[in-house]
Amino acid sequence: MNRADLVRAAAIYLPLTAAVIARLLVGRHPRQFVACLLSILWTIPSLLLLQICNQHAHWWSFAPGYAAEFRGMPLELFLGWIILWGLLPQLAFPRLGIIASAALLAALDCVLMPISTSIVILESNWLMGEALGVTIVLFPSLCLGHWTSQNTNLRARGALQIATAGLLFLFLIPEIIFATRDGNGWTPMLGLPSWLLQTSLQLIFLLALPGNSAVFEFVDRGRGTPIPYDPPQRLVTTGIYRYSANPMQLSAMLVMLAWAALLRNGWMVAAASTAFLYSTGIAQWDEKQDLADRFGQPWHDYRASVGNWLPHWIPYHAGPSSIIYVSRTCGPCSEVREWLERRRLTGLQIVDAETLPANSISRVRYEPADGTPAVEGVLAIGRALEHINLGWALCGMFLRLPILWRIIQLLIDASGLGPRQLPA
Repeated sequence: MNRADLVRAAAIYLPLTAAVIARLLVGRHPRQFVACLLSILWTIPSLLLLQICNQHAHWWSFAPGYAAEFRGMPLELFLGWIILWGLLPQLAFPRLGIIASAALLAALDCVLMPISTSIVILESNWLMGEALGVTIVLFPSLCLGHWTSQNTNLRARGALQIATAGLLFLFLIPEIIFATRDGNGWTPMLGLPSWLLQTSLQLIFLLALPGNSAVFEFVDRGRGTPIPYDPPQRLVTTGIYRYSANPMQLSAMLVMLAWAALLRNGWMVAAASTAFLYSTGIAQWDEKQDLADRFGQPWHDYRASVGNWLPHWIPYHAGPSSIIYVSRTCGPCSEVREWLERRRLTGLQIVDAETLPANSISRVRYEPADGTPAVEGVLAIGRALEHINLGWALCGMFLRLPILWRIIQLLIDASGLGPRQLPA
């Protein structure tokens, strides 16, 4: 066995051995499994994306002679890097801060890569690639794992989980198909006319909207995430869940089918079909049992009224109504009020904002019936729309998208429709 063979073996077995030793020495702690799982799920596709960038930027290359490669990267190095950056930090130093962990692993990488010249050939600009790797692979992986382990930054975790799902379904799965089956790769999609590509991507975004909204509904109302080992702490029947019991699975399947059509790849259809069979089989059976055990009769009542896949047009409602406070004396607000009053609202009560103590409200306010925090402005209007029908609910989900709602609120305020101080 020559030096190159030793380095190849060390690339995968040293991180794996370190992970096993860390697990034995540090021991198991609550939420460790889900933290490791999410960290690895981010690392796999993002590391592949880094290698694709490397193929264009030429930060480093790999010595020939490997039997198995993925996008030009030897599988031994690919797997070793996944363990080193995705698994080892969660096992070896779960209490260490994110910045300190990133600095430690980046420093270790900067030491190991120059001494691995028998398998990794570094170019003069390789540190640029290393910096990009730390930014798009290591740092998000550490954030996702650390926040999950500590059960903090719930909204940021939810956003990263959405990004992870997008990378897995729309990037990693196609790349695996391209690597194992003959085809034209990304060419059919990239070769489309600009107008058709943009229209198709916007359609896919709309198909993904219910699933993304469902994730944040879990975060905001359920205080949990879609991951089975990090579930919501309360039953979620609001938002898109007023209309469909499985919006994430439905949305994911439709997005994958649309992506398959865009790529003109039948294997992507097979992947979507497999996801559908899993969702309607093992996942659905497990979810029903788990939710029935945790939430009891309210869950059975909800499932008796809301379908699994085919969305309802009228929203589901049980229990007390939510409240939206809208002024009668403020011109723009009164117009919003009149518009809402002309609609058939389910589970929403409109109350005069003037009934609240003086100077205690400056925007339209929505107070959920389940006791979760109230929202104001654009977010309140978006919440009110979910009480009309599915069409308006989708518009409300769009209004409440992270970052987008802030931009819309800023534009509304800049146009002179900002906060108002109302007398009692």
